[in-house]
Amino acid sequence: MRIDLYGWTRDATRGDHRDFLSLFEEADRLGFDAVWFNEFHFQDPPQPYPSTLLLAAALFARTERIRVGTSILVLPLHDPLLLAEAVAQLDWQGGGRLDVGIGRGTNPETFATLGIDHGQARERFETAYDAMVRVWTEPLSDSHRASAPPLQQPHPPIYVAGTTTETMAFAARRGLPLLLSLEPPELRQLANYADALAQTGGASAIARSSLCRYVCVGRDMADAEAAVDDLLSRRQVARDAAARARGAPGVPLDRQKVLAEQVVWGDPDQCARQIHALRESVGVGELRCVFNGNGVLGNDAALAGMRLFADTVLPAVRDA
Repeated sequence: MRIDLYGWTRDATRGDHRDFLSLFEEADRLGFDAVWFNEFHFQDPPQPYPSTLLLAAALFARTERIRVGTSILVLPLHDPLLLAEAVAQLDWQGGGRLDVGIGRGTNPETFATLGIDHGQARERFETAYDAMVRVWTEPLSDSHRASAPPLQQPHPPIYVAGTTTETMAFAARRGLPLLLSLEPPELRQLANYADALAQTGGASAIARSSLCRYVCVGRDMADAEAAVDDLLSRRQVARDAAARARGAPGVPLDRQKVLAEQVVWGDPDQCARQIHALRESVGVGELRCVFNGNGVLGNDAALAGMRLFADTVLPAVRDA
């Protein structure tokens, strides 16, 4: 099973740039397969890495084998021909180590800042995808010919993120694997995807899709329980703060539900068993592990978890 990293987004990306890159140089050495970064523009306060492609270029220059994924590239914000060229160049520079997660975006303020009608997001998303694939796979007129070097394959692997029936139908029609979300859990997405497959007659791409989980691994169960308690208390604080910002009341986390649907936890043996069970029950071939609680835990704590997982769990699940 492929084991990736996720969770470094928004405030979790702040700090010294070289220290940030060193996290993923270490992840490369530890044997993790990929790391995924989000695209957020015009944030207040500004975020260090609004461009996932520029960040990926920096990591490709400093690592040997780890892949970098975009989760997601918001296609309606970009000129598809220019984006196709940039992605092709980056994949070439990285030796074919780029994964491209795409979506239509949900933040109307970003669209407004760029003067793009948010109501056209769905149409722009689907049109952009089709245009990019044509750039990568079909000859273009001389005036629009892609200038990047030829790829080892027609284009990098493409994943789709989203929860709606329309997005699942898009993925099913085109045979694209999914980036299943952590919050909300993936059950609704999987149900919509199953319906879309039935309606379109498409072949399932679940085996190539990516699931996401918080990871709390301990050397023993007591250590793991303490890690879970710390994660959930910090996630509750973050949820309450987000609710206050929206003018809404906070809602307590349901511990048992969260552990069942969002967390891989326990000593190394239990973590390995849970990952095997996810593989069997959902059928996915990839897992995005969140060791930093989506930013509520510091990088030192995340790195400690990554090292323990790589030493004790990764060998047991690598060939799952």
